[in-house]
Amino acid sequence: MSVGVAVIGAGPWGLKLARVLAGLPGAELRWICDLDGERLERARAAHPAVRLARALEDVLADAATEAVVVAVDSPRHHAVARAALEAGRHVLVEKPMALSLADAGELEELARQRRRVLMVGHVLLHHAAIVHARELIASGALGPLLYLEATRVAFGTVRPGENVWWSAAPHDVAVALYLFDAVPAAVSATGADYLQAGRPDVVFATLRFADGRAAFVHVSWLAPGRHRALTVVGARKMLTFDEGAADRSLAIHDRHIAAASDGRGFVTCAGGVTVPVLSVVEPLVAEAEHFVSCVARGAAPRAAAQALAVVRVLEAGERSMRAGGAPVEVA
Repeated sequence: MSVGVAVIGAGPWGLKLARVLAGLPGAELRWICDLDGERLERARAAHPAVRLARALEDVLADAATEAVVVAVDSPRHHAVARAALEAGRHVLVEKPMALSLADAGELEELARQRRRVLMVGHVLLHHAAIVHARELIASGALGPLLYLEATRVAFGTVRPGENVWWSAAPHDVAVALYLFDAVPAAVSATGADYLQAGRPDVVFATLRFADGRAAFVHVSWLAPGRHRALTVVGARKMLTFDEGAADRSLAIHDRHIAAASDGRGFVTCAGGVTVPVLSVVEPLVAEAEHFVSCVARGAAPRAAAQALAVVRVLEAGERSMRAGGAPVEVA
């Protein structure tokens, strides 16, 4: 039996989600909702058999719509997701879950009370390369982890009214928590607002973990070009992930640096590079499949316990920037 789903928000990302859900076995795309008439017309052209609405209330009045996908602008994530949960619907809300820890916590508590699935659209957690990287790390193949470095920069993709920390960093914060299987103890971040006063468009952040590991995150939408890369360094091996490389996105590097046996200096150990064969399933498809499966089975989503922690890290980073980069404990 198919799960009835509605997409709230018919912007570019909302229409991508609608496209995926419309072709997903086990799901029935019943509604697309948006306040903008022109967006709805584009949705009608792409999905002529799907019902359209400008009012969320019309969607929630349909008893056959069991789940709602929230793809509106970030400032409205909390309000729309809350309305859907209060109406007894399962919810997939795009990242970030909310723009404050208080609002995110309210959504988690509401989902718990109503016994509904609440999942956040951290799409990279469904990328075959990231899933494989976590398996490698868990197996000990890289040795004890030392640090992670993530870069997510682009040119021209500026979201008015938002800042790049809350807009772009959730991807890499979620990946860091997923791969390290832990929440950082403190965050220090610095940023600059060259395009919108009071809204940083470039941020450098350091996530410090209690065991000494660190994750370094750089996000910007004021860069010469698009670059999305991840490096994970272990005591025995390293791995790299290039989000833009379709067929060779993940590479494992057999190299490390160790203290010399005589105690004088260091020796470098450099072996080959392994490129694993990965699933070619589109990450957004894998995410949607996972959500629909969780709804159908009443199961908890992948990394569900980390969804709120991502917002905790983002809020700590925001406070650190306001404090001139001073470390802020993750509450």
